[in-house]
Amino acid sequence: MAEPVHNLDRAGQPVQSSATTRAASIAQVMEPGHGFTSVTDKISQIVLRPGILPGWLIGFAIAFAVMMMLLYAITYLVFTGTGIWGVNIPVGWGFDIVNFVWWIGIGHAGTLISAILLLFRQRWRMSIARFAEAMTLFAVACAGLFPVLHTGRPWLAYWLLPYPNSMGLWPQFRSPLIWDVFAVSTYATVSLLFWYVGLIPDLATMRDRAKSVLVKRIYGFFALGWRGSAMHWQRYETASLLLAGLATPLVVSVHTVVSFDFAVSVVPGWHATIFPPYFVAGAIYSGFAMVLTLVIPIRAYYGLEGFITMRHIQNMAKIMLATGLIVFYGYAVEAFMAWYSASSWEGFMLSNRATGPYWWAYWTLIFCNGVIPQLLWFKRVRMNVPLLFLISLIVNVGMWLERYVIIVTSLARDYLPSSWGMYSGTVWDWATYVGTLGLFAWLLFLFIRFVPMISIFEMRTIVPDAAVKDEGH
Repeated sequence: MAEPVHNLDRAGQPVQSSATTRAASIAQVMEPGHGFTSVTDKISQIVLRPGILPGWLIGFAIAFAVMMMLLYAITYLVFTGTGIWGVNIPVGWGFDIVNFVWWIGIGHAGTLISAILLLFRQRWRMSIARFAEAMTLFAVACAGLFPVLHTGRPWLAYWLLPYPNSMGLWPQFRSPLIWDVFAVSTYATVSLLFWYVGLIPDLATMRDRAKSVLVKRIYGFFALGWRGSAMHWQRYETASLLLAGLATPLVVSVHTVVSFDFAVSVVPGWHATIFPPYFVAGAIYSGFAMVLTLVIPIRAYYGLEGFITMRHIQNMAKIMLATGLIVFYGYAVEAFMAWYSASSWEGFMLSNRATGPYWWAYWTLIFCNGVIPQLLWFKRVRMNVPLLFLISLIVNVGMWLERYVIIVTSLARDYLPSSWGMYSGTVWDWATYVGTLGLFAWLLFLFIRFVPMISIFEMRTIVPDAAVKDEGH
């Protein structure tokens, strides 16, 4: 005989307990069957397992070889000069600034996932936050190379910093290059602190579970004496919220400052007020595309489908769709303003992009960034992981082409037809760009091998056992 239901709502339906409701929401972000022990074992074992997985070793070796190409290209550049690049007059900006803007944009998804979603208490961020934060740091490291190399004398890069010196010289604060230095350095510093503070409890877990004395001491050193006391947790949560509050405006400010590199000029196609929001949306768009590009194969290789569920994949796909629509709207506004302004320069800029010598790049980016993402409207596409992986790759290519079109087409044909020229990257431009991809992958492989790629303590807070425990209290 069924037991009578005492808790009924106004419609006469039984009211679920808070533990039941929470368990249902947890089921969407973590597959059932996991407890405190299984979560800790699964994540920590990726790092602490004896030996090295063959797949990791092969990937690490390939990434290291590609990174060596970057070091060779930089060495040759330092000894020979920027003449080995394809930059010329009038196209003084080429792959260097294209890649700088592209890499900075990729890092934005990490800050959005880790900081903004933390402030909004979104549980689905927990499985991918640390991975995205690490991706941010590696992308910023790759981006920071290009402005330094672009100056032609990277050994004098410290001149860009306002340090006290005997000559009383200070940087030119009206220069966008100085704005980039302050924006990127601030972004990198806050992101690094936020990432490291979030690691401390897990580093202590790794210290306690490690078998080797040397490994215990290394993790113990970086764990900063963490013992999990109430005071430690109180200080940790305070620091996390403060850093999240600092990082949140950086999502908007950093790429806004990068867009000012173009918007403050008088070059046709650059002098536009839409650039700040347009660049920020594009940065989040490309950032989430890169997160999907990396998460999907790693999730499959390490068997993390129980922690990175289809809800995570779908949510990231939805954010890609939303930001992709904003970017596509930016393209439409650019075309509208070129017509509505009645400026012959702006009108020529638009027609030159669509029908000029770089038409192939313009229409390819429209296809990659505007047409292909419309497939994400369909749930069947969002649930198809291989297809979603392919779409993320296409978006990454499209966002790189967007930066290429913005920079090259506006500079190649400016106000003076007699100075028009053509630009194409040389083998050294491509070697430097591909080399940064190797650097990014190399750092990513090290991160996967030596640091828990998913936050152990955060995942432990959302297991069903935690829901039952909270209900009991």
